[in-house]
Amino acid sequence: MIDIKILEQNLDWALKNLALRKFDTSIITKALELNKQRKELISSVEDIRSKINSLSKSIGLKIKAGENADEVKAEVSNLKASIEKKEETLKKSEAKLDEILSGIPNFIEDDTPIGQDESSNVEIKKYGTIRSFDFTVKDHATLGEELGMLDFETAAKLTGARFVVYKGLIARLERALANFMIDYHVNKGYEEIIPPFIVQASTLYGTGQLPKFGEDLFKLENKDWYLIPTAEVPVTNLLNNTITKQESFQKKYVAFTPCFRSEAGSYGKDTRGLIRMHQFSKVEMVQITDSESSIAAHKEMVDSACEILELLELPYRAVRLCTGDIGFGSRSTIDLEVWLPSQDKFREISSISNCWDFQARRAKIRYKKDKKNHFAHTLNGSGLAVGRTVVAIMENYQQADGSIKIPEKLVNYMGGIEVISKP
Repeated sequence: MIDIKILEQNLDWALKNLALRKFDTSIITKALELNKQRKELISSVEDIRSKINSLSKSIGLKIKAGENADEVKAEVSNLKASIEKKEETLKKSEAKLDEILSGIPNFIEDDTPIGQDESSNVEIKKYGTIRSFDFTVKDHATLGEELGMLDFETAAKLTGARFVVYKGLIARLERALANFMIDYHVNKGYEEIIPPFIVQASTLYGTGQLPKFGEDLFKLENKDWYLIPTAEVPVTNLLNNTITKQESFQKKYVAFTPCFRSEAGSYGKDTRGLIRMHQFSKVEMVQITDSESSIAAHKEMVDSACEILELLELPYRAVRLCTGDIGFGSRSTIDLEVWLPSQDKFREISSISNCWDFQARRAKIRYKKDKKNHFAHTLNGSGLAVGRTVVAIMENYQQADGSIKIPEKLVNYMGGIEVISKP
């Protein structure tokens, strides 16, 4: 949630900034009107309370002096009734203001590339040599089906489209990758977390998935519970409604979880294979820091995700997301895109965002500095999307006979197995 004070004190900048996202800023006027109304009501209620306190003292003095205090008592009673009405109006006004503010996206960094969509994202790094094949390249779905280790047909019978049954060594490859990534991050000082995979609506509100992105979620019937779309949701909320007493701090968490997404609006996109699934696995990095530390933390997270791809010797590029492609809650985002030979292009494998205090305001994550409470900064990013890393390894390490070489760094995690081949 954005800080309403920025709208009040720097309105021109705020309107221009939000307009770059293609956001309809007409709602800002309504937000400012409601905030003005809220302040006037608070001031009025405080004035009435002060008057009640003064009259209450006079009642005591009148009674002590043997005078009739009924008229003053009646005035106090009327004032109290007036407060109740004003407080009810204030409650409704604040609820409406929160509703409007919760639908306004985060401000973006002033140096964010300007553009309408992903075509305007700016490449900031490229790594690796794209392999030349002397045979016809197969996509990962074909490779997995021919190996008998990716079973989309059975998954469709069990559940439906956009699900898969992993089998044999490709199942082991996914597990090996998760262990490799978790170990990497733990060795970098991250605390490993296994959070609940089901959360309540207020938790999703805290990280910005609700109310705006409700259609992308899987909700449990007859419960205020949802399957998590990413570990970012429960892990960021580990510190919701808390105040960290340190002035300078950096909480680093990593979690390997399944993720569940309805993929609303993705009809016809990536219908084949593992790229866009309703259920997939991801290793997620989350950092919660003081405001001065978040920019350095963002770079650190990007560097970590890059290093994992480099250890696996997978070609990739890093891009800075433009104004038309950046996420709702993000202030600044770097995407990592891995090379997929079958598509002859780079595809996203990690998105690493600095949300500044946007999520912290919603989730009430604060820290104490100079005897005042300040909102923390939150960051999140894939380190990495495990299923998409399986895709990248299968396609980049495929052999002419349909087998898959195992990256050197994963051989120990695969129990010494160096090649996945058909049984």
